[in-house]
Amino acid sequence: MELFPVCTEGVSTDGCVIKSDRGQRKSKVSREVEIDIEILSKAVPQLAKVFRITDKIGEGTFSSVYLGEAQMLDGRREMFALKHLIPTSHPTRIAAELQCLTVAGGRENVIGVTYCFRKDDHVVIVMPYMEHQAIVDIIGSLSFEEVRLYIFHLLTALRHIHQFGIIHRDIKPNNFLYNRNSTTYALVDFGLAQGTADTHIELLKDLTGLRKVPRPVFGERNLNSCTRAPSTTKQAAIKTESVKPSKTEEPASRKCSSVSRGPLPARTQSSGQRPQRTVQQGLTCNCYLTDRVCNICMSRKPQVAPRAGTPGFRAPEVLTKCPNQGTAIDVWSAGVILLSLLSGRYPFFKASDDLIALTQIMSIRGSRETIQAAKAFGKAVACSRVLPRQDLRTLCETLRGRRPSPDDEVTPLPDANEDSTVTRHHRVQEDTPTHRPTEGTLKQHKGGAGESAEREHSGNTETTRLKQSSETDCKVKEDVQDWDRVPHEAYNLLDRLLDLNPATRITAAQALQHPLFKDL
Repeated sequence: MELFPVCTEGVSTDGCVIKSDRGQRKSKVSREVEIDIEILSKAVPQLAKVFRITDKIGEGTFSSVYLGEAQMLDGRREMFALKHLIPTSHPTRIAAELQCLTVAGGRENVIGVTYCFRKDDHVVIVMPYMEHQAIVDIIGSLSFEEVRLYIFHLLTALRHIHQFGIIHRDIKPNNFLYNRNSTTYALVDFGLAQGTADTHIELLKDLTGLRKVPRPVFGERNLNSCTRAPSTTKQAAIKTESVKPSKTEEPASRKCSSVSRGPLPARTQSSGQRPQRTVQQGLTCNCYLTDRVCNICMSRKPQVAPRAGTPGFRAPEVLTKCPNQGTAIDVWSAGVILLSLLSGRYPFFKASDDLIALTQIMSIRGSRETIQAAKAFGKAVACSRVLPRQDLRTLCETLRGRRPSPDDEVTPLPDANEDSTVTRHHRVQEDTPTHRPTEGTLKQHKGGAGESAEREHSGNTETTRLKQSSETDCKVKEDVQDWDRVPHEAYNLLDRLLDLNPATRITAAQALQHPLFKDL
């Protein structure tokens, strides 16, 4: 007896990071995969009655994905993706993911669900399998028209789920599958999804009470370790952090790690210790412009805010732990994807922690602009240097090798051996104009798109990557594509997707009305 209906149209595969199909699939799998398949078959014996599980095609933090073949009622044989959730997943989280797939899935480039198996604490979500190509493998050969269609369909999927009040929270190329041959797309993996205040997914509302207090990102304890052992990454030479307002700031503009929380009074120290000096008027604590953290700062409770997502695709409001996060964080991630596709560099941002990630954003969008945007959503951010805002077209065309690198007169980002002490306050005397890409920014992406793929898979060191030739096979392919005719509208849309302020950032629905897509 069949346990599931014939697959409906418009649905595709889902789940964590699924391997792309590179040629013909191997007929034999490793012994390790065979053991995993045996374990799954024993854990959920119902699967063996319907599917012949042939391979393990993906693995993530919270799930693994297997390839299963089943015979349909009409005699056809179809392939399905079987997403096995880890047994420790909370039942409400599992049910919420299924509800997202059921309510919003199956149309508008969003994954649907075919069936679900459960045995004790094991849950397997069944979805049709879609062959696809990983962006890291094809980014060097994509034409601009392919990029335009890819972003259009991604924004279509985002508009659809946002209408249901679903925040995906993990938008990245691995979660928006692309079949180049059939020109089909699929937004997958709602395992980290959350809901807006008016979400249609009731179970997403229940997840609010399940969130644990996350570790501090801009907390004072992290600051201590940061100042004692600076990172060796070049970007680490410019440190960013949540800061306290300076003496010159107006009382109304004083903001710390949380808008609703004011400065705490000094705590009485135990007997035998020197009494702590009185906090100066106009300051929130007495460690202003020092390399230490006072008891007032140490006594603050950590900011509670969602941080789920993939490093490199997190929006500024996520990196600064803004408690009010909405669907705009998905739009920012779509902007990062477009930046990668236009520049031919994937991943574009790759940081070891949130401070470095915010610094990398500043190096593209400007430090002054980032500071002003942070104030708009209740955060105070400081940078030890002025980082000019860069022209996006110049940046992308330079990285693609379609225009020469900037002259030496452009100030490069500092090296890692320069002073990397965290500056708590940053003063800008005049407006910063838009600049060409700095040498430091270009060094992060030196080489061709094929080199980015090699870095992603083999983890080559920075020295090795910089020595490799930038004239790759991908460069040859680009020359015959339409990259010399990229319209201004593409970079205008990119600028609006990467708006630092979530309140003014373009929505997915608005982006679909952009002139870039006028003929779609």
